[in-house]
Amino acid sequence: MTFNLPATDRRLWALAWPLMLTNLTVPLLGLVDTAVLGHLESPEYLGAVAVGANLFSILYWTFGFMRMGTTGLAAQAWGKRDRFGQVALLLRSVLLATGIGLLLILFHRPLIEIGLALMNPSENVTELAAEYAAIRIWSAPAVLCQYTLVGWLIGTQYARGPMLMLIAANGLNIVLDVLFVTVLGWNSRGVAIATVIAEYGAASLGFLIVLQRMPEGQRLTRALFGSLADYLKILRVNRYIMVRTIILLLVLAFFTAQGARQGDVILAANAVLITFLLLISNALDGFANAAEALIGEAIGRGSRRRFRVVFRSALRWSLWGALLLTVVFVAGGHWLISLLTGIEEVRTTAWRFLPWLWLLPFAAVWGFLLDGVFIGATRTRDMQNTMLFSALGVFAPTWWLTTDWGNHGLWFALIALMLARAASMGWLCWSHTRSGRWFQTD
Repeated sequence: MTFNLPATDRRLWALAWPLMLTNLTVPLLGLVDTAVLGHLESPEYLGAVAVGANLFSILYWTFGFMRMGTTGLAAQAWGKRDRFGQVALLLRSVLLATGIGLLLILFHRPLIEIGLALMNPSENVTELAAEYAAIRIWSAPAVLCQYTLVGWLIGTQYARGPMLMLIAANGLNIVLDVLFVTVLGWNSRGVAIATVIAEYGAASLGFLIVLQRMPEGQRLTRALFGSLADYLKILRVNRYIMVRTIILLLVLAFFTAQGARQGDVILAANAVLITFLLLISNALDGFANAAEALIGEAIGRGSRRRFRVVFRSALRWSLWGALLLTVVFVAGGHWLISLLTGIEEVRTTAWRFLPWLWLLPFAAVWGFLLDGVFIGATRTRDMQNTMLFSALGVFAPTWWLTTDWGNHGLWFALIALMLARAASMGWLCWSHTRSGRWFQTD
């Protein structure tokens, strides 16, 4: 695949293909969940998992900086050849992730109640979603530790680690999904139990991989644990990613809630189509994640030329990926929807909104790639500000002006959000490149 390619393209692909394969297993779980529940007698189980999974996307990815921030900082430490900094960052991030996960378990009841109240699904879906959420919350420490392990492995340019870790865990989840739902008849409860078991499996495997990657000669010392100030520094560096992530996930939660208000069939149809959005994001994130590592390394070394070469390579391959995904959804969208659900009403409703899916790859690819650039450069304040502009200045008014369009207006607003992110982040990227601000500390 990489013969006759420039050296940077080969390095990008060496990182991107394992990450792409890893990322594709994430929506594969959603595809299996949807397919298993979508062939049951009622759309309520599918709707419950859609609502519950969206709730946990918000809850867990609020702390997504544990992955993204770790990648950028680890990549820059890697570029500087700072072994102590690499190990200290990993240890402190894992301890921080474990503590946050335990706090989420402790306070899960009010968090789940508030989340379900905001989404406001039907009474039957609410009951099933609450049961799903009460089980899923026990995976919190494992999930947040996974974020730090994956981020560190990407930043230190060992992309096969996350691939082995997540493919094995997701394979376990798929097997347990089929066993618990199809064989044992546990419905949405079975999906939750399968996910919790798989998350702890992924974290355990991740720790084993990381232990094999420890720099030679670096021993476990008290200095690695650091002081309270070191942990507060990690939180300060990543607070902008946290705000940015909360805003993005609130937009997706709002999208789900507005679909729920239009009925269980619209909710289920949107759940099917959003599964494909996750497929798009995780496929294209392979190049963005590779860019995080290589951009961070370039900045750690202070090489402007290297930065430009990596950016151009990642942009070129991201656009080819978006084109391929567009062709797949235009040519096979109807078949893919039919594969995921046998409920006729849900299927025909999803077909009606399929053209919006055709627009998603090229609308979203710019934001995904630029996220990778900004994370690698640890320009996290810019990520926050552009998301604030896109959500409050573009998505919200666009949705309000198109409420008469029903679900079409909802999808139009989502496309507008992605284009706004592309425009605002693109302008900042151009400005930073011209002025050399990528290599300046805030």
